[in-house]
Amino acid sequence: MNAPCDGTLASAAMLHGLKVLLADDHAIVRMGFRLLLEGAGADIVGEAECGEQAVAMYADSGAELLVMDVSMPGIGGLAALQRLLAKVPTARVLMLSAHHDAIVPTRALQSGALGYLSKRCEPEELLRAVRQVGRGQRYLDPELAQQVALAQLAGSSDPASLLTDKELAVFLQLAQGRSVAEVAADFHLSPSTVGTHLYHIKQKLNVDNAAELTLVALRSGLLEG
Repeated sequence: MNAPCDGTLASAAMLHGLKVLLADDHAIVRMGFRLLLEGAGADIVGEAECGEQAVAMYADSGAELLVMDVSMPGIGGLAALQRLLAKVPTARVLMLSAHHDAIVPTRALQSGALGYLSKRCEPEELLRAVRQVGRGQRYLDPELAQQVALAQLAGSSDPASLLTDKELAVFLQLAQGRSVAEVAADFHLSPSTVGTHLYHIKQKLNVDNAAELTLVALRSGLLEG
């Protein structure tokens, strides 16, 4: 249910002066976020088109909040989140995703993200999430909250939930059709190490090839069909 107009205005007023760094590989999406957040009074201090850039820019930009997409080229949002928090444990991160699944938001929150939101949300919901995470408070997309709670309490029947954090990050990249060599270069790992991860991923997911990896990702809601 959408927030009333007066609630939206109140949310917008609370963003005044908040320094935000945006990370998304689509320039038009970043532009939309910039216009929305600047219209609400936030200060966009930088834009990154991949996770590596976001990690490198966060401290130097003076950002108080990073709004970052999960699915980006290179290491992707989840691995970037972990790298950033290893360098800046107090970083405030709101993760965004176009996908509706319980696995990634659960992992993101467990890894230290303060908030998680679907890109399908209404603009008012994004303002509300940015305001809350900017204050250092947790925020979870209301449409995902029940799925995430059930996954945390009862465990998930989704096979991808069996993967470790590193395996999940590698899986998400390989499922998009990237090669072992490309993933190894992005993660600063040897191809043999990524090959070992791939072996364990295939064993846990009971798949034999790249096409089946992609199919599992699609069925899990981790990729768009």
